[in-house]
Amino acid sequence: MQFRTTRPRLAAAVTAVLAVTALGAGTLATAPAASAATSEAAPAAVSGLPVLPAGASLLATGPSGFLAQLADEQLLWTPYAGGTAQRLDGSLGWAASADVVAVGHESPMNRFTLHDMASPTAPGVTIDLAEIGGTFLSVLGRNSVLAEVVLEDGTVELHVVTQDGGVLRSDKISGLPANAGFFRSSAPVRDGFAVVSYTSGDTAEYTPARALVDLGKKTVVAHHDAPGDDGSVAGGLMLSASHVAWLEAGSGDGRRVVSVDRATGERKTTVLGPGLHTRAALAGDWLVYGADGGPATAVSLTGAGTRQLTATLSGLAAGTDGSVVAAGSRAEDGAGLFRITAAAGGVPVVTKVAELDTSVPLAIEQVHVPDGVNLDRTGGKVTLGWDLSRPDAFLDVTLHHTVTEQTFHARVPAPETGTRFSFVWDGTLDDGTDAPNGRYAIEAEASLLDGSGEPAYQGWQMYVSRDANPHDFTDNGSTDVLARDAAGVLWRDDLRDRPVSGQVKSAQRTRIGSGWNTYKQIEAVGNIGGSATGDLIALDGSGVLWSYAGKGDGTFGTRVKVGGGWGVYNKLTGGSDLDGDGRSDLLATDGSGVLWFYKGTGDLARPFATRVRVGGGWGVYNQLTAVGNIAGTAAGDLVARDTSGVLWLYQGTGKGTFLARTKIGGGWGAFSQLVGAGDVDNDGRPDLLAYGPGGTYVYHANGTVYGTFTRLNTSVFVGEGSKFSNIA
Repeated sequence: MQFRTTRPRLAAAVTAVLAVTALGAGTLATAPAASAATSEAAPAAVSGLPVLPAGASLLATGPSGFLAQLADEQLLWTPYAGGTAQRLDGSLGWAASADVVAVGHESPMNRFTLHDMASPTAPGVTIDLAEIGGTFLSVLGRNSVLAEVVLEDGTVELHVVTQDGGVLRSDKISGLPANAGFFRSSAPVRDGFAVVSYTSGDTAEYTPARALVDLGKKTVVAHHDAPGDDGSVAGGLMLSASHVAWLEAGSGDGRRVVSVDRATGERKTTVLGPGLHTRAALAGDWLVYGADGGPATAVSLTGAGTRQLTATLSGLAAGTDGSVVAAGSRAEDGAGLFRITAAAGGVPVVTKVAELDTSVPLAIEQVHVPDGVNLDRTGGKVTLGWDLSRPDAFLDVTLHHTVTEQTFHARVPAPETGTRFSFVWDGTLDDGTDAPNGRYAIEAEASLLDGSGEPAYQGWQMYVSRDANPHDFTDNGSTDVLARDAAGVLWRDDLRDRPVSGQVKSAQRTRIGSGWNTYKQIEAVGNIGGSATGDLIALDGSGVLWSYAGKGDGTFGTRVKVGGGWGVYNKLTGGSDLDGDGRSDLLATDGSGVLWFYKGTGDLARPFATRVRVGGGWGVYNQLTAVGNIAGTAAGDLVARDTSGVLWLYQGTGKGTFLARTKIGGGWGAFSQLVGAGDVDNDGRPDLLAYGPGGTYVYHANGTVYGTFTRLNTSVFVGEGSKFSNIA
């Protein structure tokens, strides 16, 4: 759903989204058709330099020209000296050895053609690695590549593969561990050497490393451990005459580069700062780096200082001659490509080698945002994307909930290739809580990296939903846990909708209010009033039962009297549909040990029908918890803990009654309270929260009668096991 915005932007966007009409498929403009030509005249700039077309991304550089990917994802080689720019038949391209480009159509590349762009009329050399179980890694020369080869016994080797006439020759690189694998190589060959990343060991405990390969001798001459490589940074290898280096994800301080002096072996770590799209390359003993949209900076690896090279950066490519080419802009030169060369004993020299075609205005041409998404059906994530007319830009995106006015902001940097600016939204807000369900106004604002021209705007809308969770009071799908402290203050912990790094965590704690110590028991009972949000009941000291309707924002309406005479009960539990009618029901045990069933009506003023006797003998239990359908049978189930700490499962029959009990296990007396907490880990089944002085745990329901629960760690109530008198 589209809405258009102008300044002032966000306020107008939120208003306009309410009156939007569908325009269909997210198409804003028709993209120009891709050219079928294999060569085209390189546009001439006033400066006489070649031009990087608008919408193109810099991929690689050689001595005589540069490789770019166009907006239509085709490849274009442009000579630095001017003349004919040549389109290459393929959408995947690598240039890692002089002017030789490998061009293919599918990733990973098994079949591709090598083109020597220094002699563009010469026929290409086609290599098919499939016949030897190989996968392309990098270009070595006019007819040779580096490849990962899987042998018939499943072992993996690093090979130099050469197409010599009609013969495909494959030579193993020696000097690697026997169990090395997962090879990557993204740096250009330098003086007959290549750098390769690999891992060794088993998949449960692998060791990442880097290898310097002497291609002439076909052997590894140096190994460098890379313990900080967590696998999240693809590529990022660098090689110069003096150093080997690589990018690592880093920790809270952002990405970093680890460099090793090839002569002395001295290792150095350079912190680059935050930014997923931080780029880096080596120009001699200078490290050139920058985040998209920010400046390109060079720092000396030998202590000669730091220099700012460009005002903005949108691409970096290392050449085999030791130079680096940066796409970006400078105040004195405008936008274009700049060659960075390390001067002997001095600062890096920056020379403009190509212009950027600025004739294409910045525009948002297509929107790839769904009209609606159920985050419980997509793993809690959704990809949002926008096609721009040019790649030298960044995109600021705001999601604005049209009812609560809560927001999420994201800055989307330029993509590595192409003009699709996209990011994966994980369903959270700026404050780290899960976003509420409902309609969102989505505004995208695109700006050029060099700050020139006017931004481009586009508005859209998207409806977010999740499956109902009876323990959700904020309408964001995640479980909310209520806790009353000794002073009678009621607090709400809004849990994350999914575990974070395997742990159940609270996103935010909020004070609901005071005076709740007037109640003997507070119980979250799910939706008993007919709304979409969970509700509460509370039993006071005089035996009056009260209901509190959830408002969907984490707060509750004015209490409503359900009725008196409830003081005969010593245990209440609710929040589970016990008779299969879609409504939450209530269970209560009286002083003589009789269990009573109260059918839910859906009417908040009269939420329960006349009680029905389930049976006697329930006085042996000191804790009853309605947990929902955890065993995968007919309806909601019940767990009961006896005085010796043994927990028992009662499977619901769907008629408000239960099957014979099944023993879950002992040791549950360590907990002061057991809470049916809804679906805490978002696997589609309700779970159990156990609270006590010895710690708090989430018990994940496995959907079976035997082996009912698996214990999960949680940071909720850590160190607070004796602080709260009532958990609901």
